[in-house]
Amino acid sequence: MSNLGYTSPGSVIIVLAISGCLWGQPVLQPSTRPEPEKPTPYTLGPDDQLKIWALGVEEIADKPVRVDPSGDIDLPLAGKVHAGGLTVDQLKAKLIEAFAKGVLRPEVSVEIVEFGSQPVSIMGAVNQPGVHQLRGRKTLVEVLSLANGFRPDAGGRVHISRQIQFGEIPLRTAKLDATGQFQVADVNVKDLLSGTRPAENILIRPHDVITVPSTEFVYVIGEVHKPGEVPIKDRASISVLQALSSAEGFGPTPAPQNAKIVRIAEGTDQRIEIPIDLKKLLAGQGEDIAMRPYDILVVPINGPKKAAMRATEAAIQMATGIVIWRRP
Repeated sequence: MSNLGYTSPGSVIIVLAISGCLWGQPVLQPSTRPEPEKPTPYTLGPDDQLKIWALGVEEIADKPVRVDPSGDIDLPLAGKVHAGGLTVDQLKAKLIEAFAKGVLRPEVSVEIVEFGSQPVSIMGAVNQPGVHQLRGRKTLVEVLSLANGFRPDAGGRVHISRQIQFGEIPLRTAKLDATGQFQVADVNVKDLLSGTRPAENILIRPHDVITVPSTEFVYVIGEVHKPGEVPIKDRASISVLQALSSAEGFGPTPAPQNAKIVRIAEGTDQRIEIPIDLKKLLAGQGEDIAMRPYDILVVPINGPKKAAMRATEAAIQMATGIVIWRRP
């Protein structure tokens, strides 16, 4: 059968596309851009304080009403009303329904005068540490801004701790702590602020604990050009050769084959000495081991044995005292 007078939808699209090209105008495509996410209304919870006014209910005192630990409020004429998990508008509708049993056409207003149900603790090297209220959905960066940002001595990582009852932390570093009651994870500050890993800017939940440790250091002392502390702010660890490079290499009379790492034993003030042959290490023979925070790399002087030992020991004693004083 002939299809005279019939034009298929595909033909129409082709004709329109050609016409658009001929007229020098692009063919418009349907937008595939996702709708921006609407902010989630704040939901009420325990310790939020509300100011409630109801026309015709003079028994309601002009003072804040606190949501109790069960999520309830107790009001004259309405009795106990469950407010936990409701938005302000939902609670308002519920109160109008409750007051309607004793009041003709009640008018109600609800206002939050103090937030208390969504605390998050922000600790460590931030400008305003303490307990802050989320007041709705907030990302990790937004929560850190509540603490007015990082102090200059902030380290390179942010630690997050969450009670398992509030769900998992959606980060690749997340793991259970030793008690099994919390999930813990950490985020690289540089990646977070630069936006190179946007998935790590996670939503923070009530009762999360955010900790920003201070910058950690290792120390290089002895016969090097620039003895002193070496920060490990933007990296998880630092190797022996990296620390030596940060100290700008050897001084004029080093004894690299007699170098050592001095490490303070965990939980004590006792020191452990680990021999390191830097001469072999620089020749590519041996393992360039990772130094732990507050380790001391000692490069002794190449000179008379007794004098060198006395100088090295004095440097170690001084550096050990600094480390013990500075350790958290």
